[in-house]
Amino acid sequence: MPHSVSPVRLTGAVKRFGATLALNGLDLEIAPGGVTALLGPNGAGKTTAIGLMLGRLRPDAGEALLFGRDPRDLAARQRIGVMLQSAGLPQQLTVMEQVMLFAGYYEAAMPAAEAVALAGLGGLERRRCSALSGGQQRRLQFALAIVGRPDMLVLDEPSVGLDLEARRALWTTIRALRDRGATVLLTTHHLEEAEALADRVVVIDKGRVRASGSVADMKALVSGRSIRCLTALDDAALAALPGVRQVSRSGRHVVLLSEAGEATMRALLAADAGVADLQLTGAGLEEAFDALVAEAA
Repeated sequence: MPHSVSPVRLTGAVKRFGATLALNGLDLEIAPGGVTALLGPNGAGKTTAIGLMLGRLRPDAGEALLFGRDPRDLAARQRIGVMLQSAGLPQQLTVMEQVMLFAGYYEAAMPAAEAVALAGLGGLERRRCSALSGGQQRRLQFALAIVGRPDMLVLDEPSVGLDLEARRALWTTIRALRDRGATVLLTTHHLEEAEALADRVVVIDKGRVRASGSVADMKALVSGRSIRCLTALDDAALAALPGVRQVSRSGRHVVLLSEAGEATMRALLAADAGVADLQLTGAGLEEAFDALVAEAA
């Protein structure tokens, strides 16, 4: 199969689960090379779309192709590596035994020791899967996904359960695999992860693509400034400040999207002298994502 064939093409894909319409004529193409972040709120259809790409689900209408073939075709499936949110591991096998087992499924697999090292599991080769922490199990799942030198790597929430150091190491490895020519499809709820890794972002909601482009393209969809702070003001009071287009919360912090950042800040400080941890930045991917989802709603 020529390398130029798109790794993934969904055309008019429809999928229902009972009365729920999960995909509503989804058109999605993943071009060869680079990192594509597939984003969307809970229930947007991301997991269903991945299920179609991998041949785990069949569309009720439309078409799903993996490297130009039926996703259930063995020749297509041997070109992908997959790290899903949840996957069982044989508890009695050691880390190295499990990676070597997976390496045997591929004709041109990398040495198992290389995959273990890339996944940050050095020193744990003889540890049984049953004795691994949650973060170590995630790293083992990543090793299993990359050991076959896949042309496309599908990573579904890859950093869940990882500490900051392990997450940054994972990002470094993903970038290295991309630079070697692999196509990476990433789903994540951590928008800073998408912003750090993605060459292209696709936002889906209600089973359809709402926007796609580079991270810069996504940011350009939202004008204004982002204000992040700790404040005692409620959402209604914050929404009434001059220039404010959107109010959201991130933990204890409030995030304001404003068309007039400086004017909003002056009014905010006048209304609440106790404002703390105040930050003013350009609108980022998170603000663009929130605005797109709000518009779709």
